Amino acid sequence: MLINEAYQPINCDDYDNLELACQNHWMLSLEMKDGEQLKAKAKEIFSRKNVEYLAIDLSGEHRELRLDHIASFTHPELGTVVVSAE
Repeated sequence: MLINEAYQPINCDDYDNLELACQNHWMLSLEMKDGEQLKAKAKEIFSRKNVEYLAIDLSGEHRELRLDHIASFTHPELGTVVVSAE
């Protein structure tokens, strides 16, 4: 996915679940739309230049994931959430 492609906001329920994960610093299993799979701690959601990101801690490495590049995420409290556009 191109970094400068137009941002597509995600569904509000999916956003709320990611916010809950950040508030509780949950470990999430994430699958990106490009097929990359990550297991990381949710830290915060933020916006930069009208694009929303999830900040994660990936084994001590700070990464920022565009919300519209996340295909799905999983946590025992949430089950598996397939991310959809708004």
